[in-house]
Amino acid sequence: MALLICYLSAMYHPTTRVLAVLELLQTHAQLSGADIAARLGIDTRTVRRYIVTLEEIGIPITSRRGRDGGYALMAGFKLPPMMFTDDEALALSVGLLAARGLALAEAAPAAASAQAKLERIMPAELKRRVRAVSQTVRLDFAAPSRAPSANETLVALSSAALAQQRVLLHYRGQDGVRSEREVDPYGLALRGGCWYLVGMCRLRGGMRSFRLDRIAGIAPRPLTFARPDGFDALAYLRESIAGITRAHAIEVILKTDLQSASAHFFDEIGFFEPTADGVRLRGQADDLDWFARQLCAAPFDACIVAPEALRASVAALAGRLAAMAQLG
Repeated sequence: MALLICYLSAMYHPTTRVLAVLELLQTHAQLSGADIAARLGIDTRTVRRYIVTLEEIGIPITSRRGRDGGYALMAGFKLPPMMFTDDEALALSVGLLAARGLALAEAAPAAASAQAKLERIMPAELKRRVRAVSQTVRLDFAAPSRAPSANETLVALSSAALAQQRVLLHYRGQDGVRSEREVDPYGLALRGGCWYLVGMCRLRGGMRSFRLDRIAGIAPRPLTFARPDGFDALAYLRESIAGITRAHAIEVILKTDLQSASAHFFDEIGFFEPTADGVRLRGQADDLDWFARQLCAAPFDACIVAPEALRASVAALAGRLAAMAQLG
């Protein structure tokens, strides 16, 4: 089927309708040209052209003239079923399930449609496994954006990033102010239920991130750029959020190793650096009481370097916990 689709994509005839003719012939023992034309909204001459296209790529079709005639696949002919290993079937099932939570406006119906099409050509046992995952597994995504991004926005920007082509964005900022930005799109990432474009903003003269649901329009520019080798859009988002200046600059020595520290804390809490005494955590916070709770929830000790007010927050939390232990 993959070879069939690739071949048809290169043909003049509309690929989807040619495939629709093949699907109709697989579903019905025989159909007249008029029946096919009515179902697809085309004329009978176009039907004959599509039949010729299928024959040219090796699909055996028989035709009978007259009032009771029509088109049919040669007796016994079936396209081979799609074959997947158990691991591939699991990846496919979870992937379709995950697509429904990716903050894209058309993702959920598209995933359901894709699964229905795949199930029609899957062997019975594989169909059972895929359906079992779909009906019994649920994925816990971050809260989705209230304004899901359009599929075409993601496709247009990912294509521009791949081609390393500059684009003009019509963008609405968080404050509602609209602007036009020429941007070199480096990559895209999903974070916190929202899609972001990360790239070099020519208006601001530096790296910026843009929420896709705030992009009102995209226009390609006849200019190319060179993306930094190994650029990771999600890593950039995490580091930029961790480096935001807040009310308090924090430095703490965690009495553990880098792997354990990174596994316990989320990336945006700050930057980790191995030291002789453990791991140095440098971060920013507006709420020291919140940071104290994060610190005290860790399964390892820590030494507060700065600020002094964080010590007071930790002491207050310790007093509260001690009082709770004595209640009752």
